[in-house]
Amino acid sequence: MSTAAKLTLAGTTASAIGIVVLVHFQQQAEKAAMHAGVVRDVEQQRLKRERQADFDMQRRLEEEYRKVQSVTDGAGKTAQ
Repeated sequence: MSTAAKLTLAGTTASAIGIVVLVHFQQQAEKAAMHAGVVRDVEQQRLKRERQADFDMQRRLEEEYRKVQSVTDGAGKTAQ
């Protein structure tokens, strides 16, 4: 085998290995990014549920207080 052929074989082999390694790390990075998106979505859904629960609790408290107390707006009218 000539020196040029050996260098060509070594260069193409190194290039192929480099491409495989690069693609592997790129896939890992994409997988991590997609997982981070899922984690972020789950956290947003949890916060939304908590806020809705707080809103519902405030609504129930408001209804309960309206039954017990007389509520007026700023103009002195009784709110319904």
